[in-house]
Formats: sequence, C-alpha cells, structure tokens
Amino acid sequence: MTPVTTDVFALASHPAKADPALIGPDERHFAALAASLEHSVADLTRRLDEARRAPGGTGQAAMDRDLEVHRLTARLRLLRRFSLDLCLGRMVPADGSDPVYVGRLGLTDAGSRLLVDWRSPAAEPFFAATHARPHGLASRRRYRWTRGRVSDYWDEVFSADGLEGHAALDDQSAFIASLGASRSPRMRDVLGTIAADQDAVIRASSRGALVVDGGPGTGKTVVALHRAAYLLHADPRLGAGRGGILVVGPHQPYLAYVADVLPSLGEEGVQTCTVRDLVPEGATAGDEADPEVARLKAGAAMVAAVEPAVRLYEEPPTEGLEVDTPWADLWLSASEWREAFESPDPGTPHNEARDEVWESLMEILLDKVDDEVPVRALRRTLAQHPELTDTFHRAWPLIEPTDLVGDLWSVPAYLRMCAPWLEPDQVRSLQRADPQAWTVADLPLLDAARLRLGDPEESRRRRRRDAALAAEREQMADVVDHLVATDDSEMRVMSMLRVSDAQSIIVDEAAQPAADPDLLAGPFAHVVVDEAQELTDAEWQMLLRRCPSRSFTVVGDRAQARHGFTESWQERLERAGLADVSISTLDVNYRTPAEVMAEAEPVIRVALPDANVPTSVRRSGVPVTHGPVAELERVLEEWLATHAEGTACVIGHPSYRAPARVRSLSPVLAKGLEFDLVVLVDPASFGTGIEGAVDRYVAMTRATERLVVLTRG
Repeated sequence: MTPVTTDVFALASHPAKADPALIGPDERHFAALAASLEHSVADLTRRLDEARRAPGGTGQAAMDRDLEVHRLTARLRLLRRFSLDLCLGRMVPADGSDPVYVGRLGLTDAGSRLLVDWRSPAAEPFFAATHARPHGLASRRRYRWTRGRVSDYWDEVFSADGLEGHAALDDQSAFIASLGASRSPRMRDVLGTIAADQDAVIRASSRGALVVDGGPGTGKTVVALHRAAYLLHADPRLGAGRGGILVVGPHQPYLAYVADVLPSLGEEGVQTCTVRDLVPEGATAGDEADPEVARLKAGAAMVAAVEPAVRLYEEPPTEGLEVDTPWADLWLSASEWREAFESPDPGTPHNEARDEVWESLMEILLDKVDDEVPVRALRRTLAQHPELTDTFHRAWPLIEPTDLVGDLWSVPAYLRMCAPWLEPDQVRSLQRADPQAWTVADLPLLDAARLRLGDPEESRRRRRRDAALAAEREQMADVVDHLVATDDSEMRVMSMLRVSDAQSIIVDEAAQPAADPDLLAGPFAHVVVDEAQELTDAEWQMLLRRCPSRSFTVVGDRAQARHGFTESWQERLERAGLADVSISTLDVNYRTPAEVMAEAEPVIRVALPDANVPTSVRRSGVPVTHGPVAELERVLEEWLATHAEGTACVIGHPSYRAPARVRSLSPVLAKGLEFDLVVLVDPASFGTGIEGAVDRYVAMTRATERLVVLTRG
C-alpha cells in the first residue's frame, strides 16, 4: 500500500507551484482523504474476514457469500493499490461552490463527499469541459502522481474569475504534457487525462453498435477500455449478473499490454480474449495459405453451411420398425419416428436434443403396452434392443464439431449439399489432405458447429448424473423406510419423510458434478472489439452469437485494414448483422509526433487516398532518421545508454534477439502497441499493395518519440 501522508506534494522541479496559497486547500483535503482511507481499509478488512469466516451455506446463500467476498476483495485491493492517488484532480464550479474532487471511485466520510466516482454524472464536467463549453466550471486541476506523491499539476481556467489563486498557467493541458513520458510494457494509466472528445465516446449509450473510428494515436483503445468500465457502472443492464462485458483484442501481446487497465479502474470481472481464444482449436491454428480459400471461408455464407450440415444428421427414418419385446411386438411407424424427431424445442443443441428424442421414442412405445407391463423392465429392454438403438444412432448420432467441419473439407458431395452456391472448382479448392489441420479461417465454422451441436459429452454426463441421483434416492428411501418402521413417537413424525418435497431436500441435486463453464461462451450483455477492421464477416458471426442484445463498441481504423476496407463502417456492419449502428470519429493524434506522421501519411495515402489520418497535436523535436540495416545494433545501444526508462521495438527482423526493454515484433503483432523508439528494418520487405502499405503505416505510427528506418542495399 502506498504510504499515507499529508505531505503529498513533491514539487522540487516546479517551485512556483509549491506556494502554500496554491496547494494548501489540497493538502487539507488530502489529509481528510488519508484519514478516511485508513478507516475504510480497516473496515473493509474486518468485513472481509467476517465474510470469509461465515458459513458457506448452499445454493443462493453460498453464491451471495462468494459475491460479497469478491466485491469486498476488489474494493480493498483498489484502495491498497492507489491510496491517495485515487484522486485524479479537482474542479471548481463557476457558481462559487466548494471544489469537487474526482477519483477512481467514490468516497464519503461522515456525510462529507471526499471523492466523486469518475463514472458518475457529477464527474462528467471534469473530463468534458473545454473553453468553448466549460460545463459550469471556473477551473480544473489535474494531478500527476509519482510513487504516491503529486509531482506536478496543471490548472486550466475557463472564466476570468478562475484566474485567481493559480500559478502561471501551462500553455498545454495535462494530457498533452504527459504524452512525452516514457512507455512501459503495460499501457500507462491515463484516466486523469482523458480528453473531452474521448470522454464523449466513453459515456455514449450502450444501445446498438457504436463505432469508434480513429487513426493511430487517437486513443481508441483507451476509449474502449474506459468505456467498458463506465458502462458496467452506469448501465444496470450490463452487470455481471446480466452477462457482463467481453473485450476482444487482436493478439496476445495486445492483451498483455492492456491487462492492467480495467483492474486499475476497479473492474476485475471483464473477460478478455482474442478471436482465437473463442474455440479450443484456435491455440494451434495456422494461417490459411491459399488466399482464395481464405476468402471463401471469410464469408457468412460459409458459416451458414453448418446448419444444413447438422440437419442431415437429424432426418428421421422413412420406414417403420417392428420392436420385439418379451411382452409384445411394438410397431414404430415412420410418422412416429418423425414425431419423436420433432419433439426437441427449437434451438436445443443437436447432441443435447438427442436424449429428448430418445425419451420421446420411449413414451411412444410405452403408450402401446398395457398397464400391467413393468415400465422399468420395458425401458431396459428397449435400451438394449439392437435394431432400435442402431437405427436411432444412425439417424441422430452424437457428433463432434471437429468431425462435422472436417467432413466438409474431405467429402466433396457433403460440402456441395451444404453449400450449393459453391462452384465445382471452389469445392475442389476447399478439400485438403488433412481435414483437421485447422487454420484461423476454420475457427468461425468450428465455433458455429460447437454452438449448434452442443457438448457431445453432455448426454453421457446427464445419464451418469441421473443414475447417481436415482441410486441416492433409492438409498435414501431405504433409510426413510427404516426410520418410519422404528418410529414410536405419538405423532409418527418420521412418516413426513415420505413426502416428496422432504426427500428432494435430503437429496442434494446441486451437489452432483457438472461440466466446467466456458467463460467465453456468453451470452454477454456488451462486447468491445478492438482493431475491428480486421474481422471477417465469418468472425463477426462468432461475436454476434455471444451478444444477443447486439450491444457493441466497435473500435478500428479502415486505413489499418491489411486486406483493404473499401466500404463504410455502416455497410460492413450491416452486412455482418448489426443494424443499429452509430459512428464517432476521433481525429486528434495524441501519441504520434508530427515528425513521424509527416513520413507515415504519404505511405498510406498511396494505397488509401481517403484514409482517416489524424492530426498530431505535438512535436517531439526528433526527426525521423534513415540508415542501413547494419546500424541496428548501434542505434539500440545508443538509445539504451541515453534512456534509463522507456521501451523500444524492432519491427521487421524476426530473428533479432532483443535485449531488455527492447522487443522484436512483426507489423501484425505490433498493432495496438506503442514504444518510445521504433526501428523499422527493411520496410520494403513488408510486401506490396494494400497489405504492405498498411504494415508500414502501422509500424511507423507505433513510435511516440523517435522513428528510425533502416534499409538494405
């Protein structure tokens, strides 16, 4: 925990700002905040200990206890992590009322409001105020925290009255002034410096799909993650009990880079993943080598082929069957087969519906015998009848998703039946020697098959569970019979145990083992998708399946689409299945220096003349330098020697063994990340056309301070 102190300001580098007249009110407020935090930590610790010692209980009581332990733990962790630097800044209302301090969470003490939660409506002016629209503020102060102390602060004044009591005002906002800070392996904490254009997107309604369209450095990712935290707080429809939020990123380095953002905002229950993570086969799937095959599999029509592929295994026998039993020969007609096959409710997964179909068959056959026939014995006989069970297994088999999709790529006739729109040469191109050598392009079909089929083990688990419960009930019935027989009380109270409700309490059905839940299966109340310009229509189906409400935050940049993005966001998303689409554009580049953008802009304009290239708001004073590849080691050694902090990245040299604070990445894996120094190695080798131009543009715009371009020859 950061040491609590009322000596909060460490302004040796800014002596003019250390005037007691400027920081005295803040010191007094921080003293009250420190005392309240100490009390809150002690109180939360006590309550958490009590909750952990409390009896676990069963059912809803156990769930409520676990939720309370989780809630207390999360809040306690946040308080211990930040302490006084929970406070982001303060705003002074123009009406002369007391300053309002804004924090990562709300905090009150004895009825006094010490911090206003940044997500609350009361905090909105702190982020949204501009000189054109001050939102009722006279001034705003933002703090920069370093190791638990305020190392700097910035005052912004929105009215003439607000000038009183301020140091010489900075000519840049806190956001701009902080952009030159060194980068680290994790995304920096920028909550205190959210800009007005970004805040407007963060607080937008969760209804429908909101596209956050912005070029490099506009803070798209920052907006997306803070929007997730805001919506969880502000929109009761999105809480964990109602599905929660899923954040989908482009690759694992991105997830590692942003891993700390949501926990730092007090949100630890948000699921994060890549598209690969949505299906087990994604971990080892390779790229699709044939561009034409990749194009065919990228369409929603190919995903739709899964449905007829499954239906072919749900066709009832067209001929009747005579089932002989010790009691009678029973006729099962074709219409009765059809009746049983139509019995599952719509939407029931194939493998799970199989038990329902079998049970319907049993009911049809049981209705054909007299009441004198023992039901259990007849059921056992039918379950062991070779011709009946064989016919049923062939007509409605258990199917693995991998087998279903693999058959599409190995049985041409099957593929033609399921996707009749394919041309003969396209059917041939989709066939492969190893049908289960999965590629990334296969993942949407595997996902659709897994959803449509359900877990093939579920039927077996259900039968084992039912058998275990039946055995437990039979054992309990013997115990109850014994207790009743030996009960000599006047009111014969033990006879009450024969009541079915009493026996259901004694036999705990919830105690039976169940399958581990798939945390990424959904449904989710809201989905955030970063670098969404790269998603195919087929991959969009994977996400739409997990969000029935169609509530999305779609973050991307058409100019960074490696395979081109000629249509509008509206057209792309409507084709994918999202009808209610609104677009917010971010066009201010807060990250990339103007020197870098001056070289990067022509690169993308050649391939995409109408690209949304944002305007940089700052200059680093460091020009882009060029040289031969042989200078790579010298460039890095000099930079490391002169920069005690920060990170660098070599892009385009896959065999390079990077030292500490330096990474070596491909242009694809660098997307979404940022580094103080970026060294491009032989950018001409990135390829030609739109893909090569996008890779060069993305790689160049990862730099926040310096860009070095090294070429061969």
